Formats: sequence, structure tokens, C-alpha cells
Amino acid sequence: MTTEHPPFDLGPALLFCPADRPERFEKAAGRADAVILDLEDAVAPSAKTAARGHVIDAPLDPARVIVRVNPVGSDEFAADLATLSQTDYRTIMIAKSESAKHLRRIDPRFRVVALCETAKGVASAEKIAAEQNVVALMWGAEDLVASLGGTSSRKRKGGYRDIARYARSRVLMAAGASGKAAIDAVHLDIGDERGLRREAEDAAASGFAATACIHPGQVATIRAAYRPDAGELAWARAVLAAAANEGGVFRFDGLMVDEPVLRHARALLSRAQ
Repeated sequence: MTTEHPPFDLGPALLFCPADRPERFEKAAGRADAVILDLEDAVAPSAKTAARGHVIDAPLDPARVIVRVNPVGSDEFAADLATLSQTDYRTIMIAKSESAKHLRRIDPRFRVVALCETAKGVASAEKIAAEQNVVALMWGAEDLVASLGGTSSRKRKGGYRDIARYARSRVLMAAGASGKAAIDAVHLDIGDERGLRREAEDAAASGFAATACIHPGQVATIRAAYRPDAGELAWARAVLAAAANEGGVFRFDGLMVDEPVLRHARALLSRAQ
């Protein structure tokens, strides 16, 4: 049996929240566009059973919740899915996604956000994105570099190393090629608002649908980065209005305008909504 899932469109700021901290659930959900209840790395092995109980009891809107579950094939994954079957939560983020075949076998009721955060996962991104139950891809820098035997995803001045930039681009391309959404990785330096803003602005301009974050204080920066400014919106509306009276390629404010440029304008208006 196959299930047709709606597109992934929750908004630009997705906030992780440890699933063993139920006192934070409602605040996280209220601050961000969607909350990611984390049953994987944020929860110690000894606390995972209790965390699953908290997820069952959480009084959250299922439409605005993603649950990050443990990797496919692990005992923890089976327990996570059994837990979610007792809830209305149906969007799951699969940690360390590496195999399209494994994702295909997941209960079709669940919408899958595939987290490609290992070398094998990034190398399989195109096949993973093509799976029908996959609605979005996300990438992760730290686990990726660790899977390669490295020690840091970033250079001394804060920018990503080339291997991380490659993984980011490949996951975005794989998602786009299959018509799926792409989610940019978290910015771990909570105090680096300038760096977060720079990366979120680049993510929005490059085509990412959202950026994940780990602290409520990062939400406003991400939202602002994805929101077009007044000048961009004015240009988008004007160029689309001009296109209504033109045929084919035309000149607008010194710029040669064709269909790709018009698609950029439509994307700006869509983000503003």
C-alpha cells in the first residue's frame, strides 16, 4: 500500500527539543514554526524509555511536530515507531539515513524527513530523496565529519570546510531533483548570531525550505533571513506585473528577464507568505 503525503511546508525555523524535557515542549512549539522532538542524540540511553512516554503525553499540534527517531535497524528505532503508533505524530526524522531500501519499508503512514549525516547517507542522497514516503532531506555536519574520521566541520574562522559544503550542496541538489524540500543544518554556536544570519540568508537564497536550530533565541534570526525585504518584494511584484504584458524574454530595469528570473520572483513572494 502507498500513501500520498502532502508537501513539506512548515515554515523556515525548525527547533530541536530533547524529548526527555517535556517542560520545554510547549514553549519550543510556540516559539518556532515547528518543533523537532528529539529521541536520538539529545537523549541519554538510560532516559529514552521515559522520553517516549513524554512524547505520548505531549499536548502538541501533530501538524507542527517532527519526531527525530533513532537510526533504522536499531532496537531503539523499533521502540520509537511503536511509541509513535500510539500518537497522532506522523512526521518523523530518521537519524543517520543511509539506505533508500530501508526507508521504503517504514510504515507508509509516516512522512519521512531523511537526515543524511554520514558519508554513506550523503552518497545515497539521490536515491533516498526519490522514495515516495520521503518529504524532505536534511544534512548534518558534525556526524558527517565524524563518519569520515575528521575532527571538525568548520575552519578556525567559522566557515564550513569544503567537505561539509559539498555535503550541503549535494543534499540540496538531491532534494530539488526529486521535488522535495531541503533543510539546512543547525548552527551550533548559539552566541554567533552574525554567522547564523549569514548562513540562513544563504540557505534561503540557495533554495532550502528551512533551517533547523537548537535554541529558541535563534528562531527570530532564521525567520528574518528567510523573509524578503520590502525592496525585494517590490521588485518581484513589479517584474511579474511587467511580464503579464510581455511575451518571451524582455528587458526590465536593465535586466534581461526570462522564465528563470520570473521563478525567482515567484519564490520571493512565496517566502513572504
